[in-house]
Amino acid sequence: MPSEKTRMLAGELYDGQDPELVADRLRARELSQVLVALPPGADAERADLLAQLFRAPTDAYVTPPFFCDYGWNINLGRNVYFNVNCVILDVARVNIGDNVLLGPAVQIYTPLHPMAAAERRSGLEYARPVSIGDDVWIGGGAIICPGVSIGPRSVVGAGSVVVKDVPADVLVAGNPARIIRSLVQE
Repeated sequence: MPSEKTRMLAGELYDGQDPELVADRLRARELSQVLVALPPGADAERADLLAQLFRAPTDAYVTPPFFCDYGWNINLGRNVYFNVNCVILDVARVNIGDNVLLGPAVQIYTPLHPMAAAERRSGLEYARPVSIGDDVWIGGGAIICPGVSIGPRSVVGAGSVVVKDVPADVLVAGNPARIIRSLVQE
């Protein structure tokens, strides 16, 4: 019988209160709290903490506070910048490309709950991955919903709620986000 973690990673219904998953979330919270406590110039310590959190070396700059469910389910490209108060609920894989800018309070969600109330009461949930292409800028307060892909070089306006895939080279904004215009490349 597959573990709850295996079910979660497969996008199937799973129990988020499984002890292994609870321990992984606690680990991520503890590392995030240590990150907040570091002085601004503690670059080596910050790099070590981020490598522990994401389970891979990274040159990402994370301005605390930062919150994620697991950390190990986030794949970061080069030169990624997180402004303050970013939240990533990484129940499913979150892939973030190179040269991505995330404004303050950006939220990336992968978890979903069943639509039927009786099934929701069971406590089971599932998730869909999120993918953000290279050279994307996500404005402050934007929310990226489960299952969304954002194409390379696109811009998400501040406060937008992105519920559908975003093609490459466009500006999207609003709730729900819609294409405002194409972006001409230099």
